[in-house]
Order: sequence, then structure tokens, then C-alpha cells
Amino acid sequence: MLESELPTPCYLIDQAKLKENLVTLSNLRDHAGCRVLYAQKVFSSFPFYTMIARWLDGMASVSCYEAQLAHQYVKGENHICATAYLPEEWETICAICDHVVFNSPNQLRRYGGQARALGVQVGLRLNPECLSQQLTEFDPCAPYSRLGTTLAQFPHDQRKLLSGVHVHALYEQNADALEYLVDAILEKFGGLLPGLSWINLGGGHHITRAGYQIDRLIDLCSRLRNRYGLSVYLEPGEAVVWEAGYFITKVVDIVENGMPIAILDASAVCHAPDITELQYRPPLMGADSPNALAYTYRLGGRSCLPEDIFGDYSFDHPLEIGERLVFRDMAINTLSKATMYTGMPMPAVAIRDIGGDCRILRSFTFADYKNRF
Repeated sequence: MLESELPTPCYLIDQAKLKENLVTLSNLRDHAGCRVLYAQKVFSSFPFYTMIARWLDGMASVSCYEAQLAHQYVKGENHICATAYLPEEWETICAICDHVVFNSPNQLRRYGGQARALGVQVGLRLNPECLSQQLTEFDPCAPYSRLGTTLAQFPHDQRKLLSGVHVHALYEQNADALEYLVDAILEKFGGLLPGLSWINLGGGHHITRAGYQIDRLIDLCSRLRNRYGLSVYLEPGEAVVWEAGYFITKVVDIVENGMPIAILDASAVCHAPDITELQYRPPLMGADSPNALAYTYRLGGRSCLPEDIFGDYSFDHPLEIGERLVFRDMAINTLSKATMYTGMPMPAVAIRDIGGDCRILRSFTFADYKNRF
């Protein structure tokens, strides 16, 4: 099937680009002597797990459901780092996960001994209290954060339970931000690292993006290995599917209200919520920033929500009803966050094979909306 024959709206995953990213991460693993896990939350689409697992060491989960999905489709390591564990899911987690990271001393005291007795490697998430992101409200190290254990709260009496520590504080950042984070970890927690087996530096490493400082990352991994004898884990999510996804939509109406507004057959709120939640501006093929080209449009979603706006873009021609638009870099936090809020139908999901042919993996109907309850 040709891409032009796919229905709209539609998520399209480019298998060739996905493989390119995975090869980059696999090469990094070999040169840095680290272990690389896939953070499922950005793209928890299991039809691609076999391919992902072929190049990486395992999966990283933040919930029991994610851990179960990884266990069903991947034979590598299965790590979980949840904000809090529930008694009713604990038995399942210990049965399928080989590494369990606790967010707080209370949870470590409650569950850590049992996990250790079952042969599970136990970790604690740390909060080095160093801000590294531009938006403080999204930074796990911000004041009053519920994520991770500060040095003041570190449970020294439970240290013998720990095999490793986990820190996640980056978001689509370069190795200079990681170096800043590692320096903060060593300053606050360096005295606690001897005797541990591993350190997990979480996700947010934009390794597959052009210009990423690979050599700097390799040096950081070597520093932790040589100085403390630690195995180093990384958990990229965005880097795995970076630029591997497209979102195909279509103009269904054009209205005027101070500027031309094109209504699409999709919804930013429902199908690409990072646009409205994080002010993400996806690249649009054949378009530019407002007023850069002759015709500027606001692209609006089809839902009834006032905030359902994809953004303002300019084109070299007037848009027409029925015209197809293709957003790039739309694998991250789209499928995994998509909803049918307001009864908005889910887009189809398609794959472009390495040879270039497209095929539909999944379509959705009214029954999928109705049977949510």
C-alpha cells in the first residue's frame, strides 16, 4: 500500500528510521560499556517490541501494566521504577521483574526485604535536588517534588537492601546536562555508592538526535565504572523513536475569524496531547513558521474543545478542503497518550516497512469507544 492510500487520521511508524535509532543506541552500548533499556511510556506499542529488544538489553517500566507488557513480549531485563506499589500488584511485579526501584524509604521498608528474598535486585530512586530543565514544573528535582529520595531522607538503616540507585531528571537533553546531573549525584550521594552494583541514569538522553555529545556520555559512563565499579544503565525512550513517527491528517473545513483556520479530521488534545500540554510544535512537511510563507493558517482540531489547536503554520499555497497534511516526529507520547475524549475516533495505526511499503496494523471503530467501560 502507498502512503497516499492510508486512511486519515493515521499514525505511521517508519521502521527504517526506528532501526537506525536502535543501531545508534546499540553502538553506544558497545562503546560506553553501559546497558540500555527502552522506556516504554513514550511508545508502548508492543508490535514493535521484538525489533526493539533485538538491539537493546531490556525494558524499563513505570507501572505494573507496562511491566507485564514487557514480560509478555521481551526476553531481556525487566526493570520497574514506580512512584508507589500497591499490595494487590506486588506479587505479580516480583514474579516478572528482575530489578525493582522504590521511590521512597517507606516503600523500601515495606517491600524491599521481600523483593530481595525473592532474588529481585532492589534499588532506590534518588533526588539530587538539582534543576536541569527549562520548565521547573516538569522537573523531578524541583522543590516539593514527590519523585525520588533526597539525601536528608536517605534510609541509612535500609542500605543493605540496595543493589543500586536510580536517578531520572532529564528530558530530551544533551550529555552536558547529564554531566551536571552526575556531578550533583556524586556531590550528595557519592559516599553511598561504594558497595552498590549499579546506577540507573534514567531517560531523557537525546542520543539519536543530531549533535548529541556521544563522547561525553561515554566518558561519564567510564567515570562511574572506573571510580565506583558500577554497571551503568540508561533508559532512553524518545531517542528510540525519535523522528520515526508521522501523523497524517486531512483538512475538512476552512473558517475565517481574524485569520484563516483549517479544521482537521483529527484532534491535538486527543491524538497528540503534548501539543496542548507541553506546547510541543511538531514539524509539518511542506510548511513553515507563521508568515514565513505566503499563506498562514491556524490548524484546529475537530473536537469541541477551544484549546484543540495544532498550531499556526504557513504554506506556499492556499489550503484546500481534502488536502492531506503530514506532521513529523509524532511517535513520542502520541499513541501512548491518545484518548477518545468527547467521542473522538482513534486514528488508524500503520507501519512503513524498510522496503517502503505501508500496511495498516490497527483500525478503530465505535465499538472500541463503547467498550471502554
